[in-house]
Amino acid sequence: MYAIYHDLWIEASAPAVYDAVTSPDHLVNWWPLRCSGKPQPEAEYNFYFTPEYDWYGEVIKCTPDRAFHIKMTRSDEDWDPTAFGFDLEPAGAGVQLQFWHKDWPACNHHFRRSSYCWAILLQGLKQYVEKGIIVPFENRE
Repeated sequence: MYAIYHDLWIEASAPAVYDAVTSPDHLVNWWPLRCSGKPQPEAEYNFYFTPEYDWYGEVIKCTPDRAFHIKMTRSDEDWDPTAFGFDLEPAGAGVQLQFWHKDWPACNHHFRRSSYCWAILLQGLKQYVEKGIIVPFENRE
């Protein structure tokens, strides 16, 4: 199995970062086109990108202001066995965000492309939380 890891520092409070990675109203400002779900154990999230990429995942961990993890349940054959998570550690005037996306079945093109896209998207998360910048959906990787 393969995994993606990205760490970044965000100059914002843990509650602000937690909201940005758990609240559908915030998620749509840096990741999917549309989103629904609640940050509670076993809740279902819908991450809608296009009709072909209308994906679902289940919350497997949510600790307010500390951790949010999703296990993919309906996506594609590469993403379905995976889980991803955001772990937050207060650090000075901000938060150290440790992102991971584990259990990829192969180190194939989709895995490599997703690693790149997560890096770009997480930069968008940082810009959104710190400065309120919203990258239009069509310009996200």
